[in-house]
Amino acid sequence: MSKSKAGRAGRLPVVLALILVACIALFLAVAAYLKPPSRSGGEASPGIKLLEPPADASPARVDYRRLDARITALMQDPDMVGLAVGTVERGRVRFVKGYGETVAGSGVPITPDTVFRWASLSKSVAAALVAGLADEGKLSLDAPVASLHTTLTLPGDTRNVTVADVLSHRLGLVRNAWDDRLEAGEDPKTLRSELGTLAPFCPPATCYAYQNVAFDTASEIVEGATARDYASVARARLFGPLGMTNASIGRAGLQGAGRWAQPHHRGRVPARVDDNYYHVPAAGGVNSSINDLLRWMRAQMGDAPAVLSPKLLDIMHRPRVSTPPHGRRGPMDRALTNAAYGLGWRSYTYAGHSLVGHRGSVDGYGSLILFDPAERSGIVMLWNSNQFKAARLQLEFFDLLYGLPQTDWLELQKPEEVAHPSQPVPGTD
Repeated sequence: MSKSKAGRAGRLPVVLALILVACIALFLAVAAYLKPPSRSGGEASPGIKLLEPPADASPARVDYRRLDARITALMQDPDMVGLAVGTVERGRVRFVKGYGETVAGSGVPITPDTVFRWASLSKSVAAALVAGLADEGKLSLDAPVASLHTTLTLPGDTRNVTVADVLSHRLGLVRNAWDDRLEAGEDPKTLRSELGTLAPFCPPATCYAYQNVAFDTASEIVEGATARDYASVARARLFGPLGMTNASIGRAGLQGAGRWAQPHHRGRVPARVDDNYYHVPAAGGVNSSINDLLRWMRAQMGDAPAVLSPKLLDIMHRPRVSTPPHGRRGPMDRALTNAAYGLGWRSYTYAGHSLVGHRGSVDGYGSLILFDPAERSGIVMLWNSNQFKAARLQLEFFDLLYGLPQTDWLELQKPEEVAHPSQPVPGTD
């Protein structure tokens, strides 16, 4: 064999080895590219994460042993069935826990991944979608609703009624206009097309009156701007990017979850899932676990600027109209002062602090989110019964957070609570 042939023969194994290394590297690169995004540790969809706060070795301000003891005592109420609670302090999740059962007597425990209905907390999703589309120039919050070809009609002169008026309940309608007809099974688009036949409550765009049927005009606005159905837009623009893996819209999303909480009436009586408010998805159609609701709250605190920018958060949270009380007010409602409404969000002052939040109820479920944007701290709650005393826990949390004197907001030391109606007004808060 010549020297040149011998040299080529000697180099052959080296070349083969280099080719093999290159193939392995290519395989690993392709595998990494195709790997689905992680659903743990704060990961959302590819390229988007919830921002994590800086390392903080300081102890929690809230005494969570006391908070847990108070929740455990609350669960002894004869009307409570299941409850999930989560808290954030200074941007960091400090507490998340499930209590009770998915169905009374079943023994199946509530976990942080159990799915409940959001009820009226869903309005914040609609506001985020509409405000986001407006920020992209696909619509305007100041556009007259009449120019958008929705089914909504209103009494009086509606030329100046805007998209922002829809999202802040300033439509000149009586409070909860035709919720009763929605609950009777009537089509919400037909109802919206006939709202103009009602007597005006006030000149449009001048006063606040809470709505569900009219508020769901937001779903038509979203679908008109995107040419896609409302649920798929919410998944693509919010739930997916934020890593809200158990979030959905509609009854199928609730009952198709791996573990979901069944609704109950007073006395822990199981009830069927009523889907009337699923027919107004912008007003009351969202479901999720407490883990997902924690992600939603953190995004509202500014921890997901790629999804909800500081500009959008200001647009949604900024008070736009005062919300005078109606009906009987309990101690908690009297303590939350300067009540106002933004776009899909309420705002209050408590003990000198500005808070943002919302409450919701639909037959057999309750929901709550309340947070201090400046402190980046707050609480979320989901439960599966018509016991609305649970909502008072929010102020016990903030008393602990702010170091205020302890107040028995839950009235656990009293033998009996003032009687409440056995049924809520579904879909309202």
